[in-house]
Formats: sequence, structure tokens, C-alpha cells
Amino acid sequence: MQSDFKLLHLKKRVHFLKVAAQGQKIPTSSLVLQFLNRHDNQPGRVGFTVTKKVGNAVVRNRIKRRLRAVIYQAGKEICLCGVDLVLIGRNKTFSKPYPHIVHDFYQALKKAGMKFDT
Repeated sequence: MQSDFKLLHLKKRVHFLKVAAQGQKIPTSSLVLQFLNRHDNQPGRVGFTVTKKVGNAVVRNRIKRRLRAVIYQAGKEICLCGVDLVLIGRNKTFSKPYPHIVHDFYQALKKAGMKFDT
């Protein structure tokens, strides 16, 4: 387990676009993971997005809070160094039980080729 957990946030649109253009896109039932390996030892960076099609601001913010919780939990359990992640919320992210969202996230990481023990 990682003791010095640190994860930075993607804030600029250009960084989101770089992950979308150069990284892998892995859809699951409750989220879409865009994954870009930077091949360095810097802390991982993560961004969250939910389109207006999903719902109003209350729904979108709740989805982002749930996705942040997934990332925070995963960052304590596995090393997310040297990667850029963008998590895209879906309609089911709002209503699915939290453990299923976590499971979908780990499945997406496995499909992206990330190795970890869970």
C-alpha cells in the first residue's frame, strides 16, 4: 500500500485533449477511462468530465464526487505514477452501487495494461 499518496489534477483543456488524442479509451458500463502513460515517475494526473446530456448540475457534480472517491481509493492501493487519466461519467455512474463503479474502474485499468494486485 502506498503511504505518500499524491495525485494532481488535469485542469487545462489542452491536457484533456492530449489524453484523448494520444491515449487509450476504455469504456465500461459506468464510466469511460481515457489513459495515457507518460513513462515518468512524476505523480499521476487525473481529470473528470461529465457531459450535460447526463443531467443537471446536481447530477453531474454527484457523479464527479463518486469518480473522485474511486480515484482516491485506487491511489492509496496502487501506484498511479507517470499516467494521465480522464474519467468520463455516464448515466449509470449516478445510480450504480459504488462497489460496481470501483470494479469497472479496475477492469478498465487492466484493459489499459496497468499491472497491480487487488
